[in-house]
Amino acid sequence: MVLSRLPRRAAAIFGLSAALLVGGLAPSQAQSFQPAQKSEIEKIVKDYLLSNPEVLRDALTELDKRQKAEETAARAKILGDASGPLYASKQQAVLGNPNGKRTLIEFFDYNCGYCKRAVDDLGRLMKENPDLKVILKEFPVLGPNSLETAKVAAAAREQLGPRYWDFHQKLMGTRGQIGKAQALAVAKEMGLDIAKVEKDAEGADVSNGLNETMMLADALNLNGTPVYVLADDVVIGAVGYEKLKSKLDNVGKCGKTSC
Repeated sequence: MVLSRLPRRAAAIFGLSAALLVGGLAPSQAQSFQPAQKSEIEKIVKDYLLSNPEVLRDALTELDKRQKAEETAARAKILGDASGPLYASKQQAVLGNPNGKRTLIEFFDYNCGYCKRAVDDLGRLMKENPDLKVILKEFPVLGPNSLETAKVAAAAREQLGPRYWDFHQKLMGTRGQIGKAQALAVAKEMGLDIAKVEKDAEGADVSNGLNETMMLADALNLNGTPVYVLADDVVIGAVGYEKLKSKLDNVGKCGKTSC
């Protein structure tokens, strides 16, 4: 999180310095300064900032405030777009009731231990809520094995149809590090055309789907798994059945996770 903001922080400092340097002049005007003039102005700015370091603190505080506001607005836009890629992508698994009144989205990684433990929570929620639509999005953030597994799973989805949930559970239940070999083994166990799975795993549809998920995760400022999306809320981490149930119940009552 902090690392991703460093460039913007640097830009803020540069912008502040520029304002002090040129007194609000346009960039084209600032470029007209001679080297000696620029050197003198840089010295003035340096002396000013060293004498008044609180200016940088205040600038960075304001920057953080604006960034958070931008992130909140961007998140709200994505969450509110029912026809957007978060909800209506062709490259995602849809479980439960496809026409359910409530939707629960999970970003997961097959090598995420917390995701594995949370599978039962998801299954229980679907069983107890017949109006629940569940969307699963492969978000392979834990290395090359996770990426290869996600590609096989995405490729297998078309052949699996309604059996995808069984595939997902079997793969999540595999012990140890999961990679391409383990994913193909589960696909074979379920009777899939392995040659087609391997071919499709390297195809454009799978690649585009995973890239789409990565862009969504970036826009939502996600950097780990599992992450759940319910109505107006983004829930970070394996929070457990009771908390997810409570939020889903509230969505049914008032359309939000907190009524």
